Amino acid sequence: MDENIVDVLIVGAGLSGIGAAVHLSKRCPTKSVAIVEARAGLGGTWDLFKYPGIRSDSDMYTLGYNFKPWTARKAIADAPSIMRYLNETVDEYGLRGKIRFNSKVVDASWSSAEALWTVTLEHIDGSASVIRCNFLHMCSGYYSYQEGHNPDFPGKSDFAGQIVHPQFWPESLDYAGKKVVVIGSGATAVTLVPSMAKKAAHVTMLQRSPTYIVSLPGEDKWALRFRKILPSKAAYMLTRWKNVLWGLFTFNLARTKPGVFKKRLLDMVREEMGEGVDMTHFTPSYNPWDQRLCLVPDSDLFASIKSGEASIVTDHIEKFTKDGILLKSGKLLEADIIVTATGLKMLTGGSAAISVDGEPVVFGEKINYKGVMFSGVPNFGMTMGYTNASWTLKADLTSEYVCRLINFMDRNGTSIATPTLPSDGSIGTEPMLDFTSGYVQRAIKDLPKQGTRKPWRLNQNFPKDIINLRYKKVDDGEMVFSKAAPVISDDPQPVPDKQPVAA
Repeated sequence: MDENIVDVLIVGAGLSGIGAAVHLSKRCPTKSVAIVEARAGLGGTWDLFKYPGIRSDSDMYTLGYNFKPWTARKAIADAPSIMRYLNETVDEYGLRGKIRFNSKVVDASWSSAEALWTVTLEHIDGSASVIRCNFLHMCSGYYSYQEGHNPDFPGKSDFAGQIVHPQFWPESLDYAGKKVVVIGSGATAVTLVPSMAKKAAHVTMLQRSPTYIVSLPGEDKWALRFRKILPSKAAYMLTRWKNVLWGLFTFNLARTKPGVFKKRLLDMVREEMGEGVDMTHFTPSYNPWDQRLCLVPDSDLFASIKSGEASIVTDHIEKFTKDGILLKSGKLLEADIIVTATGLKMLTGGSAAISVDGEPVVFGEKINYKGVMFSGVPNFGMTMGYTNASWTLKADLTSEYVCRLINFMDRNGTSIATPTLPSDGSIGTEPMLDFTSGYVQRAIKDLPKQGTRKPWRLNQNFPKDIINLRYKKVDDGEMVFSKAAPVISDDPQPVPDKQPVAA
């Protein structure tokens, strides 16, 4: 077999890509599969980020795969533990030989005449190669690995110390005994602050506006109890569903009774911080789940603040100075190191140029189909996790659906599946994500849209997606199936001139 033609090409060897390869090996065992990864190693996010304390922001019983139990004690796991889990998965399912590292997708073009994607890869030495596939499954995540969001703060060049973005953390950075200011209030900031505070002279979390912060135990006591009385797989699935249902209950409560839910979240902060806490720093202006909640294990952020090792300042930046940051209030935050935990730059489909029969695909003009595919783009799946639950819950279901779709085409003798909008224009559009988070709002115009009805509308609900992606008909009338067919030109063919007849 030509190794440069495969049935399915997976882009990305992170949590999603490794999971997709396992699902394909289980459900489509006759299909040839390759994984291309732009970086030198697997792991994606969990290998890229090296900042102190990096950990999951979801419990591992739902962030883990549905086919591989999470067996470590910690429910909120650090990056090295997650990397061990990923490497175990790769070795258990014999995937290492299928991964082509240092292979960045720069172009992917679909040909209906051949029912093939032609994917151009750029390698670390500057060379390029081509691999072709019938189905292209993008598992490259939702943000740029090359750049984060870096606001142009006035006076940046005046600062005499070091400025660091968490996405590009220098592993040799020595912050022991230093004054550190972390700009931001999201998941990265609340992870960095207590971790750096263990060595730094002091860490200040500087936030423009507060985020809802919730503490959960680092270990799930119910999971540990289940393991004592049940087989590993059963204990894992029971814990998984316990956490899924609890997450759904709290999310729905936040949506239906935001005032009640907000009060409870703020009361929990008061219980953590004690009497006299200035709630200005913990009271967001928006309702819960308009942005993602920040999870901290075992109250570590609250403990570091109460001990005096860390503090929170809520203010706006006037400018950077030689010695730190001057705030709009006139206060100067002295710093030796400034960490700009200011967010990610979102991308859809990575940075590759994608086209269908010569026409560029503009994702901002496409409509999501079942949270997996896009209007008018054949044989193309993309893994996008939930905003209100663990990423991998949706990643598993996405991969299962891709397998169902491929098997359906095989059974019915077709090779092309294209989500196709009704011709009557009856599908309205809305933003695909309704989060107010800065990283979402900065990219909203470039993100795909969602429709006003199923299957063009997102569920953001795991049980509903189980029905939608595992059990509903694949041939639903809006997925159009076809076979490869040569493209017939509209131009009339020239008639050859008559040749003179020899005498």
